[in-house]
Amino acid sequence: MLENTIEKKSKGKDYDEMNKDELDDLEDEIDDEDEKMFEMYRRQRMKEMMEQQKKSSFGSVLEISKADWVDQVNKAGENVWVIVHVYSEGIPLCKLVNQHLVQLAARFPTTKFVKGRASVCIPNYPEKNVPTLFIYRNGDLKKQWVGPHEIFGMNCKVEDLEWMFGQVGAVPTEMEENPRKQIHDVMQSNIRSTTTGGDDDEDDW
Repeated sequence: MLENTIEKKSKGKDYDEMNKDELDDLEDEIDDEDEKMFEMYRRQRMKEMMEQQKKSSFGSVLEISKADWVDQVNKAGENVWVIVHVYSEGIPLCKLVNQHLVQLAARFPTTKFVKGRASVCIPNYPEKNVPTLFIYRNGDLKKQWVGPHEIFGMNCKVEDLEWMFGQVGAVPTEMEENPRKQIHDVMQSNIRSTTTGGDDDEDDW
């Protein structure tokens, strides 16, 4: 049978572990009666390889226009997460977010990161709404953050964005705790210390 032939000729390698050259070599050794079945296997394997390559070939932030939106965002590919930054030139927070996204795109190459100027992608988009972050998957909008207040303003850290994206499932983060919790804990500790110090002063008085 075809499975036995593949096992014998592939030197113990599983079919789904073989690359294109190995598939081509194996094809030359397949009997005619198994050729049609092998071709089916081969096409399936090539499709899987192409899909994996597509998912792993991002790694950077792509600049898009309104004309690119459907192809680059809505039709990005099956089960591909797309993170979109709508920004405006000359706004420091937008520049900061773009810098953070460059780092995250390199760390999570299976997620597609794109950016587009608001004036180009969404005409008449209110400037008060930038930066805006959209997350899409399979053409559907899964999450959005609109305006500076939703991403902590100029205090936004790359860890904040990674946590936010990870909570949606858009990046395979290993973070287990919201980085903002640490800031909150420090603030609460300082408040308690101040309160305690004030009580001591009153006792001394």
